[in-house]
Amino acid sequence: MVRDRPEWLTVPAPDEQALAGMQQLLSQGRLHTVCESADCPNIGECFGNKTCTFMILGKNCTRNCRFCAVTHDVPEQVDADEPYMVAATARQLGLEHVVVTSVTRDDLPDGGAGHFAATIRAVREELPEATIEVLIPDFKGNKKAVNKVLAAQPDIVNHNTETVPRLYPAVRPQAVYARSLKLISRVRESGVKTIAKSGLMLGLGETVDEVIGVMKDLHRAGCQMLTLGQYLSPSPAHLPIVEYVHPQVFEWLKEEAFAIGFFHVNAGPMVRSSYHAGVTFAQLAHR
Repeated sequence: MVRDRPEWLTVPAPDEQALAGMQQLLSQGRLHTVCESADCPNIGECFGNKTCTFMILGKNCTRNCRFCAVTHDVPEQVDADEPYMVAATARQLGLEHVVVTSVTRDDLPDGGAGHFAATIRAVREELPEATIEVLIPDFKGNKKAVNKVLAAQPDIVNHNTETVPRLYPAVRPQAVYARSLKLISRVRESGVKTIAKSGLMLGLGETVDEVIGVMKDLHRAGCQMLTLGQYLSPSPAHLPIVEYVHPQVFEWLKEEAFAIGFFHVNAGPMVRSSYHAGVTFAQLAHR
């Protein structure tokens, strides 16, 4: 049993007016965000800064990962207008870096890859100067599906390995560790000028050696950017927290990741896949 939540995981209460304003704007476009659906602890900060991560293909996921707060239910009908609504809302928000993810749609022949591509193209048309990051599912290993996304030329393709392979049966029972690594490899081997990115949650019972092993696997697969954050259980029905990882451990792992060869690492208890993604990409472009 872990001790009480430590002080380093305390965040300011969100500004209710900022939340309401963003929620109204998103509802006008019939849009969902992973910020809301996944109970992200940074929602107050991001919505307050008028940024978000769009979640396409509905709000119901066909998988039931035991760490995730996104609803597992019968998937919704794909909204053909959604790519244009994402683009229009991104323009209204004045986004310079647009982040798009999705629920997993194993019911669709291409897993929703074509919808990702359509969204990328719509954002490019509406915001030609903006950079685009997509956080994609594994598409059940469908290489043609991955190629559809890459053909639309996003600036970053992110696919999270989430945890160490030993914990996959408990944490991600419908996912395959080797399949996720292959997806990262396909991004790097495609010839498209796209950055490959991945991320892990810590605090599920993994060891430091196992985390370093995953980082090495990811780097060998061609991953260039990495995020490391603390797992926070969404409810008693989800996996419990085994450990609150100290910020100093995150800092040490960050240095290890740089030593392995990653060119950007964002690590800390509150870090999530798209946390400060726009600032990060701007820094990389400047470098």
